[in-house]
Amino acid sequence: MSEATSTGPVSRREQILQIAADLFARRGFHGVSVADLGAACGISGPALYKHFASKDALLAEMLEEISERLLAVARTRVAQAPDEATALDALIAWHVEFALGRRALIVVQDRDWESLPVDARERVRTLQLAYVDVWAERLRALDPGLSLDAARARAHAAFGLINSTPRSALLPDAEMAPLLSAMARGALRA
Repeated sequence: MSEATSTGPVSRREQILQIAADLFARRGFHGVSVADLGAACGISGPALYKHFASKDALLAEMLEEISERLLAVARTRVAQAPDEATALDALIAWHVEFALGRRALIVVQDRDWESLPVDARERVRTLQLAYVDVWAERLRALDPGLSLDAARARAHAAFGLINSTPRSALLPDAEMAPLLSAMARGALRA
């Protein structure tokens, strides 16, 4: 099983988060009611409150959890890499794997960002900035003349390219993954 998904049995809470991500991606956060979520999960809408305090809390956990996971896996892959070039390739491979495996979360993050409660938005933004800096540090190690802002800009540009998968992945994943990886590598080193 990939790092983009759970390594063990999926908990009921994780199932609800996955189902909610798919629904939110298709219909938007505001287009999905608690009753809709419950029905899709095979429970009553109010039974969701056993797992999440509110629909807002569900959205917050969804985006916080994936931001934490992106950062943790990125740090692990960098730590395991024998050199900076390999570390950068590992980061690209990880982000491509995530983008192809979790398209719904990319749509939700992009479209429903403003629906996040302010405190959750701040936590997610802090995690995302740390993730960008993992990439920026690798880029600067490979090109010491690169400013931090320029390295961050390159990372964001690569994310935009890779995160286009909900709209651009017209090929099977097995073909799309190397294409995205090669394009991201080229963009990062431009």
